[in-house]
Amino acid sequence: MRVHWDELPDRVRGAIEQRIGARVVDAETQPGGFSPGLAARLRTSDGRRCFVKAVSDQANPDTPGIHRREAEVVAALPREAAVPRLLWTYDEDGWVALGFTDIEGRTPAQPWRQDELDLVVVGLQRLHAVLTPAPVQSSSAAHAFATHIRGWDELKSTHAPGLDAWSMKNLDQLVELEASAPTMLSGNTLLNFDVRADNILISGDTAYFVDWPLARIGPPFVDWLGLAPSVHMQGGPNPEELLRGVRLGDVSEQAINATLASLTGYFLAHSRRPPPPGIPTVRAFQAAQGVVALEWLRQRLRWD
Repeated sequence: MRVHWDELPDRVRGAIEQRIGARVVDAETQPGGFSPGLAARLRTSDGRRCFVKAVSDQANPDTPGIHRREAEVVAALPREAAVPRLLWTYDEDGWVALGFTDIEGRTPAQPWRQDELDLVVVGLQRLHAVLTPAPVQSSSAAHAFATHIRGWDELKSTHAPGLDAWSMKNLDQLVELEASAPTMLSGNTLLNFDVRADNILISGDTAYFVDWPLARIGPPFVDWLGLAPSVHMQGGPNPEELLRGVRLGDVSEQAINATLASLTGYFLAHSRRPPPPGIPTVRAFQAAQGVVALEWLRQRLRWD
């Protein structure tokens, strides 16, 4: 649920203007994303521009920590990374705000256009190269899959209400498959770990990648597997076709299947949870990703 500029407390608006260096005269709230706070392109009286994100612990107790983590990550990224630069931070009285360079761009069109998808593919491959080795300390993708991305295990423990017949039939095998994923996720690339259309900006012939609080260190193919279902869900090519157009390097089919199984379970399990405070639409988005990911997983495993 977006917060508009004029809905921020006076003290927060004043602190943001002080950091930018002039009075804000125009604030354009940006669509997309799930953060329950401000996400706006600001223009000041002297023509300066800044993109600002601001959240309060009253809207969601987790989001201030998420913004603090994003600030740590982005501040450490090299300048050649296609990521908006962090300019300043504000952190007082339960409010956290981040100021970034304002990119004159837009999220990819939906349905996806092939030319924009091509820019994203080239851009993400270049980004992975720039962020290898990882320029910032972070927990690993393997740790995230071992501790958090364990949806099939969660579905089994909750008796999988409403799960489809194929998943129910193969539930034990899917739990075993996802459990094997962490052992196949060694790598030293800093991953965005949440690449999707609303975290991408197209500006000219460049794709910029935004929102970095979930960043993990691991192999690049993890970002591609996370992106592919959302691309197809939003009118782009099917996941297998997208994957064929990407340089994955030396990645085994077993690693792809185990990682995809884990992501599928995550989407399906989390879509069944109550929505987080202030973020009412995220579960429907996860459910839609889960539908695409599950069909892709079935095609790859051929367990029918």
